Amino acid sequence: MFTGIIRERGKVVAADRTADGEGLHLRIEAPATAGSTSLGDSVSVAGCCLTAVAVDDGRIDLEAVPETLSRTTLGRLSVGAEVNVEPALRVGDALGGHFVQGHVDGIGRVRSLEPEGDGVRLWLDLDPGLLRYCVEKGSLTADGVALTVATLDDRGVAIALVPHTLQETTLSTLEAGAEVNVEVDVLAKYAERLAPSR
Repeated sequence: MFTGIIRERGKVVAADRTADGEGLHLRIEAPATAGSTSLGDSVSVAGCCLTAVAVDDGRIDLEAVPETLSRTTLGRLSVGAEVNVEPALRVGDALGGHFVQGHVDGIGRVRSLEPEGDGVRLWLDLDPGLLRYCVEKGSLTADGVALTVATLDDRGVAIALVPHTLQETTLSTLEAGAEVNVEVDVLAKYAERLAPSR
């Protein structure tokens, strides 16, 4: 489990297909996170919960299976790309963000980014199957960053990005048309599943 409070911007130093050609082996340079990560630990990379298969000299090796690649942007990562990194929560850690599982639901596309005061207003277009779980002032995770929906329309959601988020995450590098990994509120999904059929 994660909070969506990014602890580090990591750098991709290797992105190689696995021997069968269906998975992806990633090596992420993230010294602060690597220092507290052990073999088998969960690490969120661009919002995707992955398992550390090796940790050495400030770098973490992780593998993404076909299911992960089919739902995320990880397969398009290249060497040198920056990614948001967050270690899994430990007992006693502060819950400063949202309930984030690192289980990406789908991909959103940046409609626009417009300056707004000291920050930026980000519009993300979402598939209707994701948009149905979004509400004004509800939570959403984009590339692992816990965000609050400011408003929404029939195509997507608007998010007010504050200067700190822009400084500490890769969201500051987004441009119109860019794709991001999206995780909707897990509580909304459970509520829908458990609601009696009408």
